[in-house]
Amino acid sequence: MAIILNCKFLELLQANTFFKDLKSKLDGDLHYDNLIKAIYATDASVYRKTPQAVSYPKSINDIKHLIEFSKKNKTSLIPRTAGTSLAGQCVGNGIVVDVSKHFTKILHLDKKAKTITVEPGVIRDELNNYLKPYGLFFGPNTSTSNRCMIGGMVGNNSSGTTSIQYGVTRDKVLELKTVLSDATEVVFGEMSKLEFHNKMKLNTLEGSVYKALYEELSLETVQNEILEQFPKPEIHRRNTGYAIDELIKTDVFSDSSEKFNMCKLLSGSEGTLAFTTEITLQLDVLPPKECLMVTPHFNSIQDCLSAVETVMQHDLHTCEMMDKTILDLTKHNKTQQENRQFIEGDPQAILMCEIKGDTLSDVQQKAENLINAIEGLNLSFSNPILKTDDIDKAIELRKAGLGLLGNMIGDKKTAACIEDTAVALPDLASYISEFTKLMTKYNQEAVYYAHAGAGELHLRPILNLKKKEDVVLFRKITTEVAHLVKKYKGSMSGEHGDGIVRAEFIPLMIGESNYQILKRIKAAFDPDNIFNPGKIVNAFPMDESLRYVPNREEPKIETFLDFSDSLGILREAEKCNGSGDCRKLPEFGGAMCPSYRATRNEKDTTRARANALREFLTNSEKENKFNHKELKEVFDLCLSCKACASECPSSVDVASLKAEFLYQYQQENGVSLRTKLFAYNNHLNELGSRFSGFTNFMFSNGFTSSILKKSFGIASKRSLPLISTKSLIKHYKNTINKEDRLKYIKTVYLFNDEFTNHLDTQIGIDALVLLKALNYKVIILNHMESGRSFLSKGLLKQAKKVANKNIEIFKDRITANTPLIGIEPSAILSFKDEYLKLAEDKTSAKSIAKHCFLIEEFLQQEIVLGNIRAEQFTKEAQIIKFHGHCHQKALSNQKTSFDVLNLPENYKVTIIPSGCCGMAGSFGYEKEHYDVSMKIGEQTLFPAIRKASLETIISANGTSCRHQIKDGTQVEAKHPITILKEALL
Repeated sequence: MAIILNCKFLELLQANTFFKDLKSKLDGDLHYDNLIKAIYATDASVYRKTPQAVSYPKSINDIKHLIEFSKKNKTSLIPRTAGTSLAGQCVGNGIVVDVSKHFTKILHLDKKAKTITVEPGVIRDELNNYLKPYGLFFGPNTSTSNRCMIGGMVGNNSSGTTSIQYGVTRDKVLELKTVLSDATEVVFGEMSKLEFHNKMKLNTLEGSVYKALYEELSLETVQNEILEQFPKPEIHRRNTGYAIDELIKTDVFSDSSEKFNMCKLLSGSEGTLAFTTEITLQLDVLPPKECLMVTPHFNSIQDCLSAVETVMQHDLHTCEMMDKTILDLTKHNKTQQENRQFIEGDPQAILMCEIKGDTLSDVQQKAENLINAIEGLNLSFSNPILKTDDIDKAIELRKAGLGLLGNMIGDKKTAACIEDTAVALPDLASYISEFTKLMTKYNQEAVYYAHAGAGELHLRPILNLKKKEDVVLFRKITTEVAHLVKKYKGSMSGEHGDGIVRAEFIPLMIGESNYQILKRIKAAFDPDNIFNPGKIVNAFPMDESLRYVPNREEPKIETFLDFSDSLGILREAEKCNGSGDCRKLPEFGGAMCPSYRATRNEKDTTRARANALREFLTNSEKENKFNHKELKEVFDLCLSCKACASECPSSVDVASLKAEFLYQYQQENGVSLRTKLFAYNNHLNELGSRFSGFTNFMFSNGFTSSILKKSFGIASKRSLPLISTKSLIKHYKNTINKEDRLKYIKTVYLFNDEFTNHLDTQIGIDALVLLKALNYKVIILNHMESGRSFLSKGLLKQAKKVANKNIEIFKDRITANTPLIGIEPSAILSFKDEYLKLAEDKTSAKSIAKHCFLIEEFLQQEIVLGNIRAEQFTKEAQIIKFHGHCHQKALSNQKTSFDVLNLPENYKVTIIPSGCCGMAGSFGYEKEHYDVSMKIGEQTLFPAIRKASLETIISANGTSCRHQIKDGTQVEAKHPITILKEALL
């Protein structure tokens, strides 16, 4: 054993020496620590391969150094952009080369030619935002378009919902600037027959590639075999192996007038042939603006698919399908609940048929023709028509499909193995009929959704890949489906690529002799097999290197918080399927994930935190599996904003994961003085309030405040909050019996949170005045603080004590007629969230949660009931910009604040489309987090406030948010309640 350990140590030492030498030559970063390797061991597939290192190259020279290092040390390079691939393209045991951080420039736009040159790390939707003012766009549109990158789209030959109108990525790639496996730079693009033959004369690797292609593909018998064995040419989504069927159509190999372009081959090659550094794309003119969507509802999958060929005769821009499994999952995701309002009844499947035109009358006529055709089939039971924003919501609903499939509680999940099959449209209904029979044989209820109009459905069996028998089934089902696809001369890989999961089946799909051609082409490009080995040719086994070791002994993880709804904390982390929604940037809305938006580091994504926790909880040999500095590092920049709990399609609650981690980690490593200072800030504020004048002098005086900040690790540029001269509870007790009325509309209990009680007392007073003026009786009990600061710092024992005490105090008082309302979102919403994971009395906790509201939410409900009216408020005009608290966005709805602020007749309110403000309680105070905190604020919130006129009222309902706005913009933001109180007549 000692000899083995010594050998491993020597291997590690040698590897570190090699990598240190390589790192010194790179302009970018190179990481080979356990945390980064764990994060990059998975992508959005079912596979797990731990890399030797991860590189973030900054230059082409970096890529050349990496290639030379790989050749010399017999390792490999795995190119990666957003890591959203479903087939395992982005995992490997070599060096992962992540170009998503630095290769992100849009280089050149030729408006006349409608072309653009970009680096591979440019995000698809980011590119289209740039192009929109020019009336142009890049057509292929994947469900991951707000974070997937052009390099990955080229690698997988992506297509998406718009392919029936605009084709696939391969159709758009004009030129690729690459680095070959000998570290030479080569540009591939369209060329004449003469230019091709001149390339063959080069005494270089480039010349060898052209010679090899000519030798392989020039014979007529070879071409006939390719045409015979490859998928039907009318299937535009075909991505099985290398696209040699596209090359033989050119003038080099036939009488065609089509010029040769190596980009046809490189598109869909998954980074196995060359390393791409620049991409030139053909663009399209923006589609017509007028749009309607017809959404026929069906009682069976077969009825739905039988309608596809008919609806596709109506010039659709998209024709998408969702089945009952997907639709049912949307019921349980907060974000998607709002997007599914158009669903009628309980359909087994729906189609989403998008029609576009230059005029509204043209689109309406097209929609009428389509509905008439659908009704003539007598297959659907309802045909709702969507307009404007409802279309966008439906599209978002469908886009969430892949991620939602990961939101299945337990170990059974939808497995991505056969989800990319495409057949010719006339074959679709028959193919699916046979497929369904095949699934029935295996007792499978498969999931059906996606691109029906393109003959491609994302079909998924539901398997538990932790069990050996289901892993066997994984292979059996994939093999049988491969034979079925071959029967219809379809494509096993439509748009997601071959990767690991389907590469094994390429010989079956295209014939053995054609497969040997692919192997020789790979050898010509990459003789040392350094570029993404195991993908497309010489495939890794599709049922090995899975995320989970089959029949493993499931780790037993004891937690303080109750994760029983997810069947334990490990399964909560395992819900992350890698879809990468947490990588979307601020311009694409939402709040997830604020720290990634600031740093653009994969380490700071929701996905990375879930993956790291899963890795260490699964594989750690420590008694306390949480006790790893790597986990401390990965959770360090998590702001516990809770956006992931609602915006992540899999609803991975990383805020709760962090709270549990901090608690467990601190059990072993102790609690720092600063952590205690923030956790017990309510007690300190209570002490400070007794001498508020002295306390505020110490906090505001430059000399004394700088000493305090330095002593406790608080950012020097951060202002300290001042203590109110009188607490809200004292004010309430002094005024409780004055002018008491006999009759009120309703009695409410106001939760006097710790922030309102001592820091924002005036807002609490404004709430009392407002509610009384609106004829509500307000009761404040002598309850505990919310425990928010204990939760955020992982002091869960203290938080549990607070939660249980508050539940005991309120359980017999809070009902539908006597609700509990609160001012500070992070405090009152803990009743709806963390208290349910802490409470001993679960029944009472759930009952209180049901009747617990943010104060704006309560007022909005009363407005709807007619108990509060506009005539009770001023008619003066005001312009208001509102920023909502993260917890409100995740656990409630910021529209409630919007509606309440709009109540006065002439108030014009807009919601600032900001994510997290960046403060997040104590996070923004901590000196090591200050820069990230302010960077988050600068993304959307601060610029929006600075652009507002001086007359505009800035509103924010979070105490941290208001403090951040003041520090970042020097603007005093008002709570909505203060604005309404000031608007009272």
